[in-house]
Amino acid sequence: MSSEVLQIKGGRKSTFKDHVMSLLPDGGNLNLCLTCGACSSGCPATGLEGMDPRKFLRMAALGMDEEILNNDWIWWCSMCTRCMYVCPMKINIPQLVFNARAQVPREERPKGIVGSCDMALRNDTCSAMGATEEDFQFVVEDVLEEYQESQPEFAEMLAPINKQGAEFFLNQNSREPVTEPDEMVPLWKILHSVGADWTYGTKGWAAENYCLFMADNENWEKIVRVKAKAVDDLGCKVWLNTE
Repeated sequence: MSSEVLQIKGGRKSTFKDHVMSLLPDGGNLNLCLTCGACSSGCPATGLEGMDPRKFLRMAALGMDEEILNNDWIWWCSMCTRCMYVCPMKINIPQLVFNARAQVPREERPKGIVGSCDMALRNDTCSAMGATEEDFQFVVEDVLEEYQESQPEFAEMLAPINKQGAEFFLNQNSREPVTEPDEMVPLWKILHSVGADWTYGTKGWAAENYCLFMADNENWEKIVRVKAKAVDDLGCKVWLNTE
């Protein structure tokens, strides 16, 4: 009777996992996975592209970088961090996803995310829809006037723009003023009802940041700095980002 010796080779080295471990405190606990599945059970992207957070982390631990980078799941993940909060070991899987995205050549990243990031960089509104300062102000003023006239109980409601010294600086998802302007109004009503001192800014008003989702650190920071400057220039105390 003959027997065959099976050789089990060591795992490959994961370049993006090692990088993330060097960035996070205590290595981000990336080696402490218990494979309990809590991360996958609450993940809205579980099962898409045949992947889930637990499988993703184990593949990273085994050095399967190439297989991960060739799976579109890293773009389906919303980086909502739900997996991290339910993980008993507090493993930062979203940071791992972010770094995996950063390894993908820019020309191979999803065109919708790349296009939205590039569009937001074109002017100081930071709008991924390309809305200008003038466009935004016109829509806000037009919608406000409509609701003041059609709903007498909100005749005194305001939607200030560039109000110096307001307590709250409000960001707005730029899809709403461009395609669904009525969706802005419920928040105005809440702020009016509680007597909040708030304002929009014509600069930096767009809430979204697709450069974050594209893992473009340089332009992610650039957009955040434009928004932060808009808040500071108006002297607002609190920045409310609806995203």
